[in-house]
Amino acid sequence: MAEPAAGAPARPALRSLDDALAQLLSHAAALPTERIGTFDADGRVLAEDLVAALTVPPADNSAMDGYAVRAADCAAAGAVLRVTQRIAAGSVGAPLQPGEAARIFTGAPIPPGADAVVMQEDTQLLEAPAGSDVPQVRVQLPPSAGQWIRRAGEDVSAGRTVLSRGLRLTPQALGLAASIGADRLQVSRRPRVALLSTGDELVMPGDVPPEAMKPGAIYNSNRFFLRALLQRLGCEVQDLGIVPDRLDATLEVLRAAAARNDLILSTGGVSVGEEDHIKPAVQALGELQLWSVALKPGKPFAFGAIAREAGGVCHVCGLPGNPVSSFVTFVMLVRPFLLALQGCTALQPPRLAMRADFDWPRADRRREFLRARLNAAGGLELFANQSSGVLTSTVWADGLVDLPAGQTVRRGDTVSFVPLSALLA
Repeated sequence: MAEPAAGAPARPALRSLDDALAQLLSHAAALPTERIGTFDADGRVLAEDLVAALTVPPADNSAMDGYAVRAADCAAAGAVLRVTQRIAAGSVGAPLQPGEAARIFTGAPIPPGADAVVMQEDTQLLEAPAGSDVPQVRVQLPPSAGQWIRRAGEDVSAGRTVLSRGLRLTPQALGLAASIGADRLQVSRRPRVALLSTGDELVMPGDVPPEAMKPGAIYNSNRFFLRALLQRLGCEVQDLGIVPDRLDATLEVLRAAAARNDLILSTGGVSVGEEDHIKPAVQALGELQLWSVALKPGKPFAFGAIAREAGGVCHVCGLPGNPVSSFVTFVMLVRPFLLALQGCTALQPPRLAMRADFDWPRADRRREFLRARLNAAGGLELFANQSSGVLTSTVWADGLVDLPAGQTVRRGDTVSFVPLSALLA
C-alpha cells in the first residue's frame, strides 16, 4: 500500500459494516406519528400496541357446512337424527335436544347442547317420515366431541396485544386489525427523502438514444432502482435528478433539499477524486459522521447531517456510483436506517445457513456480499462476474452470500445467505 504524501492527513481506518450500521442507527430519531385508515396502512410502521377489545371468534362456531349434533346421539354409524333447525352465519340457534341435529353453515354459532359438527359429505339427508314435516339426517361417520368446532377466542382473546408497536404492517396484519374493529391505526410518518445523482457522464434513458451516446456517457440506472427501493420502504421521494460535478451546484442542491427532507440520498461523488463533491459539500454545510466502510462492494459510503434553519437535521447518505455497490450499501445500511426512522423493530433480514456449491479462494480484507442463487440441488451457486459494475448479477441472484472479512469458501461449506425477497420487501 502506498504511503500518504508528506504532510497529507492520514486516511481514517475503514469502519466495519456492523460499526457503521450502529453509527447510523444511533442517529435515527423516530419520526412523528399520524393516524390513518387501516385500508391505507400497508407497509407503514405501527406506532402503538393494538389491543383487542373483544374476543375473536366471539362464540364457538362451525368450521364446516354440515350438521351440529350431540356426539353421544351418533356414536354408531348410521344414526338418524331429526333436523329441527337451520343456523346460518349471523343467526343464533335454539338449544339442541337429544336426538336432534341442526343444519349449520360455516361460521354459524354452535347451538347450546351441540358438541360436534358433522360435515355434509358424511351425512345423508332423508325425507320427513309420514305424518311429520321434520326432515331427518343419517350420520354415516360418527363424530368425536369437538369435531369441526372453532372455539371462542381461539384467534384473539379480549385484552390481548394482537399487533405490537414497531411492526411493519403487512396485508395479513391489516386483516387482523380489522377483525378486532380497528378502522384507523397510529403509524409513523413516511420518511421524506431527496434522491439525487452526481456525474457529468450520466444520461437519462429517453433523452439520448443508444446509438447517439457520446464516448464515456452512461445511462443513469442507479436512479431507477434507488427510487423504487425508497418507495417500497414507504418513503415520499423528491427526485432531484442529476447534479453537475461542481461543488457550487452540489452545495446549492444539498442546502435546498435539507430544508424539507429527513434524508438526502445521493449516488456517486463520494470517493476521493477531484470531481467527487458530496463529502466536502456535507462538511461545508454540516457534519460528516462516517466515511468509508470495510465492505465489498461498497467501500466509499458517506453519512452525515445538515442542520436546518428551522431546527433539527437532515441526514445525508452518500452511496458509491457503481450500481452493485450502490445497491448493496443501500440494502445493508440505508434500508435499516430508514426503517429505524419509522420506529420499526425488525431491522435486519433473516440469514439462512446454506451449502455453498462453489469455491471462493480469494479472501478479502473487507466483508463481502456475493450475488448467488439457489440451484436445483439445494445449494448456492455464484454469478460468474462479481464486479461492482455488473448490475445483471442482482437480477440473476436470489440473494447475497454474507462473507466475513478474510474468509474463503470451499465447495460444501456452510455460508450465510440473505434472501433478496427479504431485502426488497
